[in-house]
Amino acid sequence: MADTAGKQNGLSHVWRDFCAQLAEAGDVLDRPDAPDTAFDQAEGLRYLSRLTRTALNMLVDSGDPDFPRIFQLTDDKIKIGADNPDNIYQQAVVRGDREYRIWGTRGTVPYLSIGTKANRYAIDGTMTSTGEIEFADVALAPDGTFEIIVSAKQHPGNWLPMAEDTTFLIIRQTFDNKKTQIPAEMHIERIGQGPAVPALLTADAITQQLQGSAAWVRGTANTFADWSEWFKSQPNRIYDADQTVFYRGGGDPKIWYGHIYYDLAPGEALVLEVMPPKNCRMWNFQIDNWWMESLDHVHQKVWINNSQATYEADGSIVLVCADADPGFGNWIDLAGHRQGTGLWRWIEADDHPVPQCRIVKL
Repeated sequence: MADTAGKQNGLSHVWRDFCAQLAEAGDVLDRPDAPDTAFDQAEGLRYLSRLTRTALNMLVDSGDPDFPRIFQLTDDKIKIGADNPDNIYQQAVVRGDREYRIWGTRGTVPYLSIGTKANRYAIDGTMTSTGEIEFADVALAPDGTFEIIVSAKQHPGNWLPMAEDTTFLIIRQTFDNKKTQIPAEMHIERIGQGPAVPALLTADAITQQLQGSAAWVRGTANTFADWSEWFKSQPNRIYDADQTVFYRGGGDPKIWYGHIYYDLAPGEALVLEVMPPKNCRMWNFQIDNWWMESLDHVHQKVWINNSQATYEADGSIVLVCADADPGFGNWIDLAGHRQGTGLWRWIEADDHPVPQCRIVKL
């Protein structure tokens, strides 16, 4: 074993402290209301490993607001807070006292928005909006390219506001069909005065980054465990809550969020029925696990959207969440789950009817 006792600048204690702080996130698995089946606990353990991976990417490799980097906090494996299977989520770490330029090509994705946020998941579980822009309001060049200025000070043209406490930027690309529609291409850079190259890494900097990563994992895991427990208090129905709760958690203010906690016995299915509003840009519904991860939407049909659904003769929607296709409505695969969460979204709708839920025996 190497002798480190004489290392004047040894930092092994920083790593050990980081690991100890990260270990505290495991307390979420022991919550009284957390599921205790081997399957659900295994998913929870995997969830913590995924949060760790994305936290380190965000705060260590992509955490310099002077040299912002667009990255994916979630993808088809890393899943957080009922992530939408129809979305590509992209993020960048920014600061409210800087100015930025975003540029790129619009593509054909139907719904595209960018929001600036005060990311406080590591502190109080919130990610409050400090500015929003949706591409219906973005002026495009004839070739489909665009430029947006991101700043606290108002700019002419395409402008995305920030605030003093802005720390994060979220790009939401929402598709009807990811296989046929073209995603937007995005780039970001800081503008105005700033360093020419990133600063050399210091011990203080990496220490803060690791401590911030551990705190973010712990805060994020507990935030959405809190949400699952709220939904569990009203099982098998859309949770009745003020939408500002979800917007403070980082939600898009143009989306209505209808969360649900389902609890099914073997052989039971969850049926959701609703008449969609007359004017609604898009909608979808997904099944999630207790940890609020979307399920495996690459290999299983665990969600459905407005373009995929078969409608009833009167125009209503019937969804059936079951272990196998029941032969009526639109089937959503429970993928081995008996308890968990789910989410209905109405996107840019003039009304937000609450889907009615019932349990049926198959």
